[in-house]
Amino acid sequence: MKTLVAGKSRGLVLQWGHKRFYLDTVLLSVSMGILVLGYIMVASASLHLGEKLANDSFYFPKHQLVHVFMGISAAIFVASRPLIFWEKYAQALFVFGLILLVVVLIPGLGKKVNGSVRWLSILGLRIQVSEIFKLIAVIYMATFITHRLPMVRTSWQGMIRPMAMLTIGCALLLKEPDFGSAAVIMAVAMGMLYLAGARLLQFGILLAIAGSGAAYLVMTSPYRLIRVMSFTRPWEDPLNSGFQLTQALIAFGRGEWMGVGLGSSVQKLFFLPEAHTDFLFSVIGEELGLMGAFLVIFLFAIIVWRAFVIGRLAERVGNTFAAFIAYGLGIWFGLQAFINMGVNMGMLPTKGLTLPLMSYGGGSMIVMCSALALLFRVRSEIVESCGGVSRERSAWSHVS
Repeated sequence: MKTLVAGKSRGLVLQWGHKRFYLDTVLLSVSMGILVLGYIMVASASLHLGEKLANDSFYFPKHQLVHVFMGISAAIFVASRPLIFWEKYAQALFVFGLILLVVVLIPGLGKKVNGSVRWLSILGLRIQVSEIFKLIAVIYMATFITHRLPMVRTSWQGMIRPMAMLTIGCALLLKEPDFGSAAVIMAVAMGMLYLAGARLLQFGILLAIAGSGAAYLVMTSPYRLIRVMSFTRPWEDPLNSGFQLTQALIAFGRGEWMGVGLGSSVQKLFFLPEAHTDFLFSVIGEELGLMGAFLVIFLFAIIVWRAFVIGRLAERVGNTFAAFIAYGLGIWFGLQAFINMGVNMGMLPTKGLTLPLMSYGGGSMIVMCSALALLFRVRSEIVESCGGVSRERSAWSHVS
């Protein structure tokens, strides 16, 4: 029988039989807040679109509700697996991820949307395989660092070997093409290596190589170059290459401090493309204003903070794998949210990255909920290794 027991620190204890799961109430509250706010904003941004495409105003809200429940179900499964399970099968998961990236490129299997082949249709659900590979990449990197930490800190091989493996996956992503996801994966991996203690000189050289490669890909690809040029001067061609960004900026401008009111956005009415997916943050800025945008940023900042605090605690108790899972997930959530918001506000070139836990989409919702569940699992096992919530409090006083 399941029961909830209040803890003496940041958490509740979910108990059934002799098993306990230590919940982080701060992380849980913030995650649920983001999910609820995201669902409300997806509904607001898509009512008119559902009426037009499916003759049903609630077409997208109903589907997103299913996505949320699927995400929570996946999260429960992931949280029920011990960390040793993910560490044991990290190599197999990585191979599985590469296979998915190959399969999506096979004509007739991968679904093409807006010129990119990034999706597989599984049981009627469209899954973006790059999202799955991001989670796999975090698990793979955490496993590599755990097993070869001295090599990472002292040898070039400690950096080159994992980055070479991830480069294979990123090369497949670039064939879709999905430059944004490839950049996120490489940035998260490099961040994890840096936190693992990679030599600063080696890290700097690797960073320079990665930056040069990214610049080369932009300069040699006409559509990427156009995106960069339109990002720097969107108003020069507001009806063509700069259309999406200018409409997003107009949305933020209309929102001012407090917004025009929930459901009152004008830009979402067929002016702003992908208003319920990649550009949901613009609708938030228009309807909820600067205060609403700040709230979203604040909620994601708390997730990143909790991930790093949990990772630091895991290091203190000597669980390297748990620590770098937490660090990797924190970097991923923070970086992807930052890029999505930056694109919406005209700070970064346009990239097809979702706002985690908020943008419409089943595949993204399932993967991001699973990633959060893995973070919850890390926290639970670390608290258990500390001897329970009563002893955890003294550990928190040193790291939070």
